[in-house]
Amino acid sequence: MSEGNFGGIDVEKLIKGADAQMARVEEMQEKLTALVGRASDDDGLVTVEYTSEGMRELQLHPKAMRLSSGELAELIKETVAAAAADLQRGLNEVMGEVFGEDNPMRYAADPEGSMHDIRQARAAFDRTFEDVMGELDRISRRLDL
Repeated sequence: MSEGNFGGIDVEKLIKGADAQMARVEEMQEKLTALVGRASDDDGLVTVEYTSEGMRELQLHPKAMRLSSGELAELIKETVAAAAADLQRGLNEVMGEVFGEDNPMRYAADPEGSMHDIRQARAAFDRTFEDVMGELDRISRRLDL
C-alpha cells in the first residue's frame, strides 16, 4: 500500500477536498451575513430590509399615513413577506454557488423529493450493510471462527 493511500482511499486527496469544502463554507458564511432581502410596494409607500435576524429596516413614506390602519398593516405584511422571499432567493443563490448540485436548500423546497432521496439512501445503505455482513460472515467461516 502506498503512503497516503488507505484501503483504496487517497487520504491526501480527501484532505484537500475537505479543506476546499471548508473554505467554501467560510466564504458562504461571509456572504450569508451580508445578505439582505429588500422589497418595496408598487407605490413606494412601504420599504423593508430583511436579514437572517428578521426585519432590519422599515420605512414608511409620509403618504402611507393616509391609508387606514388595516390597509397599512396589510401593506406592511405583504412587503415584509416580499423582502423575506428576496432574502430566501439570495440564500438559495449563495447555497447554489457553494454546493452546486448538492445544495441542501433543495430539500426545503421539495420535502416529498427529499423523502424519496432519503429512502434511496437508506436502501443503498441497507444493501451495503448486507454486503459487508455477508463478506464478514464468509471471512469468519474461512478462518473457522
